Amino acid sequence: MIGMSSLGASSHSDAPLIKQDPSANLTDVYAFVGTRYDNPNQQVLNVLVSVRPFSDPGDGLIWQRFADDAYYTIHITNPNTGDVVDRYDFDFSSVSGPVKNPNTILSYGLGTAAGPIMSIGDAQQNYTQTYTVRKNGVVIGSSLLVPPPNVGALTTPGYNDEDGNAVSGATDFDSLDPLTAEAISPLDSGVVVWAGPREDGFYADTPGIFDFLNPRIVDNDGDMSDGLGQDGGGVDGFQGFNVLTYAIQIPIDSLQTYTFTNPLLGEQTGVGVYASVSRRRYTIRNAGRANVNSGPWVQVNRLANPLFNEVLVALADKDRYNMLPPTTDAQFSTYAENPELAALINIILFGDVEGDEPLVGTERADLAAIFIPDVIRVDTTTGPVALPGQEGFNRLSVVGGDVAGWPNGRRIGDDVVDIALSAIASGPTYETITVVGDNIDSNDQLYNTVFPYLGTPHAGTTVTQRMAP
Repeated sequence: MIGMSSLGASSHSDAPLIKQDPSANLTDVYAFVGTRYDNPNQQVLNVLVSVRPFSDPGDGLIWQRFADDAYYTIHITNPNTGDVVDRYDFDFSSVSGPVKNPNTILSYGLGTAAGPIMSIGDAQQNYTQTYTVRKNGVVIGSSLLVPPPNVGALTTPGYNDEDGNAVSGATDFDSLDPLTAEAISPLDSGVVVWAGPREDGFYADTPGIFDFLNPRIVDNDGDMSDGLGQDGGGVDGFQGFNVLTYAIQIPIDSLQTYTFTNPLLGEQTGVGVYASVSRRRYTIRNAGRANVNSGPWVQVNRLANPLFNEVLVALADKDRYNMLPPTTDAQFSTYAENPELAALINIILFGDVEGDEPLVGTERADLAAIFIPDVIRVDTTTGPVALPGQEGFNRLSVVGGDVAGWPNGRRIGDDVVDIALSAIASGPTYETITVVGDNIDSNDQLYNTVFPYLGTPHAGTTVTQRMAP
């Protein structure tokens, strides 16, 4: 078992210290029930964790890599207390090598041979990152392969169509692109793991939201009957960007489950999930030599429910939140019970100078029940949940009549910004559901609906980013 201690150092941009450490910066955690990638009869808990926000697909020639001096962790917890039941640590190999050919500038496309990479680690792939997985401190998988970035159609053709655009939207294992499929690693313990580059599956007009609710996030057609900010006229602030993702499939029948209460759905049975990133306490930098890292592992970032630290926790506590485990989250409950966002919406959107009406911004026990302790609570009795493009899926989850999405777990495609804003606007009684959103209703890339689920990473040669929607 690895000894842990805490230090101040998710979502894409949630706290000052972790903003300075992008390789350790968690962006999203997804947790939902599905089936094993190669066996539709075995139900699993899928957990996908993304890091390294705003990864530019054209950022060659090194491209983004998982940090080799960090532990990337998935925690399975008691959903009521946040106590960890099982932890899975992902430990990645050196970002510098080994390489097949040190006498070139190219990491991809020129190793002992030149040309397109057709298989992970082949002669054309000069640098290949690998990783080790530990469960509760015990190695359960090693020398596992990370697929290369999507350099482009000439270097990594397996990711792309004939026009150089990333091919995504696979509905089964056989239709996954070959580089993604090759990196799926079943382990003897019964779990399946994957790690590598993905398209950023989060979508929101965050630039408009933080510009004092810029008018572009309000409906452009003047018809508010479908809810505020629902006609798709915003700008996705994450369009065209990639992330790095580590992921796991855990057999449902191997999980220790608990009874808990979902404030919107009542009594459920399942587990809690959160992610963290840790580094060694001390780093010594030496000119001309590799860094020396020592001391106990120190948590520098954590993330579970979307948006909690980013849009609810005040500046005074953002870094401290990242230092601590969810078992201590009672101290942050005031941010859920008295959401500043409700007051800001009342002031900016509804013209109430006191910020008191019409949204209720105090004594929000309903929000505290979702966010405290900050773990994603997954009902593991639901069976495989509907995903984008499948019958029954609604991006608004409970708000849209689909009870399988956040805050009952979190699926790819859940419009967590609209769900959260609608919950703030509709609670604490929810007698009337007021649909509020940011005017972005879909991701810019198709999701895969088979493990590892998130979309194929964009290629830098064809990407269209947010400044050119």
